[in-house]
Formats: sequence, C-alpha cells, structure tokens
Amino acid sequence: MREEIPPTAERTRHVDAGDAGYSKALSARHINMIAIGGAIGTGLFLGAGGRLHDAGPSLALAYAVCGVFAFFVVRALGELILHRPSSGSFVSYSREFMGEKGAYVGGWLYFLNWATTGIADITAIAMYTHYWSLFSPVPQWALALAALAVVLVVNLISVKIFGEMEFWFAIIKVAALVLFMFIGIFLLATGRQVGGHDGGVHLLVQDGGFLPNGILPLVLVIQGVVFAYASVELVGVTAGETAEPEKIMPKAINSIMWRIGVFYVGSVLLLAMLLPSSAFSADESPFVTVLSRLGVPAAGDVMNLVVLTAAMSSLNSGLYSTGRILRSMAMAGSAPRFTGVMSRNQVPYGGILLTSVACIFGVGLNYALPEKAFEIILNFAAIGILGTWGMIILCHILFVRKAGAGEAVRPSFRLPGSPWTDLATLAFFAAVIVLMWFDEAGRYTLMSLPVLAAALFIGWFAVRGRITAIAAERDRDGDRAAVPAE
Repeated sequence: MREEIPPTAERTRHVDAGDAGYSKALSARHINMIAIGGAIGTGLFLGAGGRLHDAGPSLALAYAVCGVFAFFVVRALGELILHRPSSGSFVSYSREFMGEKGAYVGGWLYFLNWATTGIADITAIAMYTHYWSLFSPVPQWALALAALAVVLVVNLISVKIFGEMEFWFAIIKVAALVLFMFIGIFLLATGRQVGGHDGGVHLLVQDGGFLPNGILPLVLVIQGVVFAYASVELVGVTAGETAEPEKIMPKAINSIMWRIGVFYVGSVLLLAMLLPSSAFSADESPFVTVLSRLGVPAAGDVMNLVVLTAAMSSLNSGLYSTGRILRSMAMAGSAPRFTGVMSRNQVPYGGILLTSVACIFGVGLNYALPEKAFEIILNFAAIGILGTWGMIILCHILFVRKAGAGEAVRPSFRLPGSPWTDLATLAFFAAVIVLMWFDEAGRYTLMSLPVLAAALFIGWFAVRGRITAIAAERDRDGDRAAVPAE
C-alpha cells in the first residue's frame, strides 16, 4: 500500500512536459521481453569466446559480479520509475534532482552511447550477413544502410510495432540460449565427449585451473563484461508508454537478476564444463565452437542468425530510446527543437531521425574503412554507458535524500541497502574507468574525454538561453511548456 504523500512532497511534485502525448501501447509481455532483450546481447553470444580464452572459467565470476552492479542500477531506476513514470527516464530524473545541467549532460551522453552503438550495430549486422555466401557480393555499406532503413521504418510506424519487433527478437535470443543449455546439460549428464574432451566439473579446475592465466586477465575483462550488460536501463524508457507501470515494472526489473544468473553465469559455466577454455577464441561464438565440435549441421548458420538478431534488437532499442530521451530534452530546450515533434501515431520521430543521421555516418565509415569500422567506433560507446548508469545512481542518491527531508516518499519497491549499494556501484564504475587505461582501445577512449567535455561545455552555452526562456514560459503558464511546431 502506497504511503500518504506529505503536503510538502505534493507541492514539489515534478512535472515533465516531455511525458505528454505518448500512447500506452506497450503491454506486460512487451515490457518483460524488452527487459530480457536489454540483458542479453552480442556481449554474450559473441564476446564470451575471447573472454573465456583469456580468463578461463573465472569469467563466470566476472559476469556474476558485474551482473550484481547492473541489477543495482536497474533497481535504483525502478524506484525512480515508481516515484514518477517518465518516457524521459533518467534524463527527466536528472532534471528533477540535478537541474537542467544534469539533464543536458546525461541526455547527450546517452545519445553518444546509442549513436555510436548504432553505428557498431549496423556494422555488425553487415559483417554477420556477409557470413552467408549469398550476400558476399553486396558491399558492407549497402547492407548496413539496408539494416538501418528497416529498423528506422519500424520505429517510425508506432510504438506497438516496435514492441512487437523487440518481443520476437527477445524470443529468438532466449530460445537459442535455452536450447543450448538443454543440450549442454544433456551432454554433461550422458558423459558424451565434445571435440575429444570429456566434459564435467573437472574442467573448471584443470587446463590451468579456474584462473588459467592468472588474475590479471580476469580483472581486465571486467570492462568488457560491463558493456555486455548495456541496455538494461532501456526498461526505464518504456515506463511512459505502458498503462500500468506500477504493476508491470517491479516484476520486469526483479526478473533481470535471475536472468543474469541463468543466462550469463549459467551459460558460461556450461561452456567451461564442456570444453577447456583454451578451445575458445575471440573469432568465433563460443556456442558455435561447442556445436561445431559436436558436428551439429548448420550450427554456424543458426548461431549467426541469433547474433544477427541480437544486433538488430540493439539497433531497434537505440532508435526507440534516443527518440524519447531527445524529446524530453527538446521540451526543456537542451536538444534541437525538431527532436521534440511527434507524429500522428504518437512517435517522437524527430529524435529518431537525428540518431539515424548519426548512424548514416557509420554507413560512410563502412564504405571507407569496412575492416576497421567496428573497432573504431565501439569503444566510444563505453563512456556513454558508464555516464548513463552513473547518472541513474546519482539521481537515486538525491531522491533518497529528498525523501529523507520529507519532500518525497520512497515507494515500497526500493534499491536494497541504499545508500551503501549506491556508493559501492559508483566506486565500481570508477574502477572500470581505471581499468580502461590498461586496454589500448580503452586508453584512446579516455584520452578523448577532454574533447567530449569541451563539446558539452560549448553546447551548454549555446542552449542555455533557450532553456531559460522555456523555463520562464512554463512558470508563467503553470508547468505547460511550449510544444514544438510540427
């Protein structure tokens, strides 16, 4: 039962103009599968192979530790959602608890995250499609452009179509993982060899042991594992387009924890018990490695389709979420005015198109440097991811302080152990940033931070006049912001 809101909290209830105008077309099944899709991606299907080779069975421990902090992030976001559901998600909460500067920084870091991730996604889709000889003659840039066009059209039609597409993408990913886990458990139970190796728990301690290459590789893979969980925050953006967020969101968010345990930790442990870690490589999905050693026909084709689906799902989510985030920013003046417009189908198409334009830059990159496009752009998403998650935790800390001062009421659905879990999560993020310095690509990413900071600084001075004007108009009109003209 919800606590009665004190008069002080009622007077200070935040109203975000960017939340108006959306349909409530996402159902419980859409939200639940979007939550699954956000927690399962190419970081597991493709990236786990190289990490298993480097860190050995201890990779399962890395996934478990990072999964706990990812859960803290999404649980903190869940508490904010029940405080006030918003399609602007953490940008709207940053505006409420940090002011417009916080919303501006958080929003553009999120855009950087998804714009660069979108470029990486369309590059990955093109690379995966080239796996089949039928598409070999098609230039990589053309495949990247086709993938972007398909997902863009889906997002522009309606939020319900987006939800359906994401629902089936998630179904494919989950079905593939469940099927593999059944196969793995069957192989272990029957004692069948995989590629001449006897599977079993003994492989967790043999072939170099739990840490075959020492503790350093385990520490260094942490940063990659964190990025494998990117998109878990997507569930927060959907809150403004579902009819019953108070009922649906807690169930969807709580389920993320056991999904992480089963799908990430469970899958990695199974892989490590089926083959020695030295048998895996960064060039091949670990699932394909196992299935091909079994002689399963077309194993590579099936898993390539699954990984392709994961990349399409990521691109689909990126266009959806940035469209909503940019609209929330535009309504306050910190994003271009056209990103605030909505179609007759209640889709914020301005923001979606802006992200698509950024992805078109990736099409050009695929044309100019098809072999290096993926590596060049992927690491720039790292800063956006950590920035987004850090902002969510900071918002939660400020919300808890506000509740302690009697200016808000915390819902019964809370982040356990707050504020210590908040502080531990921020410390963990700081450690990940330090670890990035020991990776060559990560080092270049960190060296680009002054350029990013300068761009945000200059951008703030470019938009603060409009922000002030819109805030003054909203105060005059009683929390009603001017809606950008269509």
